[in-house]
Amino acid sequence: MIEAREVTKRYGDTVVVDGVSLSLPRGGITSLIGPNGAGKSTLLGMISRLLPMDAGRASVDELDVATAPSDELARRLSILRQENHLTARLTVRDLVSFGRYPYTKGRTTAEDLAHVTRAIGYLELDGFEERYLDELSGGQRQRAFVAMVLAQDTDYLLLDEPLNNLDMRHARAMMRILRRAASELGKSVVVVLHDINFAAWYSDRIVAMRDGRVRHVGPSAEIIRPEVLRDIYGIDIEVIELRGQRVCLFYD
Repeated sequence: MIEAREVTKRYGDTVVVDGVSLSLPRGGITSLIGPNGAGKSTLLGMISRLLPMDAGRASVDELDVATAPSDELARRLSILRQENHLTARLTVRDLVSFGRYPYTKGRTTAEDLAHVTRAIGYLELDGFEERYLDELSGGQRQRAFVAMVLAQDTDYLLLDEPLNNLDMRHARAMMRILRRAASELGKSVVVVLHDINFAAWYSDRIVAMRDGRVRHVGPSAEIIRPEVLRDIYGIDIEVIELRGQRVCLFYD
C-alpha cells in the first residue's frame, strides 16, 4: 500500500500540494485526474522521492520514502517522469537495461538480461532493440521508457502523464499495456492522466484533485459523475453509459 499523510509542497508562498492524506491499495490502476495546477504530478513526485516534501510523510508498504535506502526504494517502486531528456545516444536495449541498475550496479547478469528482454517484448518493441531512440516514433520511444520502468520489476509503477504527445491510437495501446501489467503481472499502477475518458475506461479507482487537495477518491464509477466532475473541472460534463462503461462528453 502507498500511504501519504499530510503531504505538503510549497514553492515560495505558493502551496502546490496542501496537506494531502491518501491511501492507495495494492493492485489495479489508480488514475490521478484534475485540472492543470491541481498538484497531481507534484504529489506523484513526492511519493516517489523525486521531490522533497515540505511537510508530511509518505510510505510504500510501510517503507518510509524519505529515509529508505535508495536501492531498497528502487526495488519497491519505479517511476516514469513526465519529461525524459537524454544527452547520450542510446538504443532501446540500452535504455531498458537502465531499469536493472538497482540490482546490478552496471554488472548485468543473465537474469537481468531476461528481465530486459521480457520488458521489450511486453511493450511490443521486438525488432527495435538495436534502434536508437532518436530513430523511433514518439509512441515507440514512450513505450521504450515504459519498458525500462517495467524491467525494474517493482510492485508499484508510477507514471506521470505517459500519454503525453501520443495520438489516439498510441494512447489507447499504452493504456491497454498498463491494464495488462496490472491484470497479468499483478503490478500496482498509479498514473497521472489528463484524458478523463482514458481514466474512466481503464482505471479501477480514481483520485480527483483540485487546488493542491484531494477532493474525491473512489472506484471509477463513483468519480465519473457529472456533479463530481463539475466540482473538479468547473464545467458541465455529460456522462453516458457505453458498453457498461461511463464516458464523458464535454462541448459547447
